[in-house]
Amino acid sequence: MMAEYFLTAFDPSGETLINERFEAENEDAAKKQGEALLKEKELHHHTHRLVNAAGKLILFQR
Repeated sequence: MMAEYFLTAFDPSGETLINERFEAENEDAAKKQGEALLKEKELHHHTHRLVNAAGKLILFQR
């Protein structure tokens, strides 16, 4: 069963640069997918977080 995950990245001023919802089979798959999206959009050096639908933090970087 697929679960929902939410990826958000911010610039230093706090502005939201990306706020995307996607589905993945598990937390590991979601983490890989989230990291790939960040690199694709060249946002991997910005502050970002990945959470599941319940709000559990899966990935965070300042």
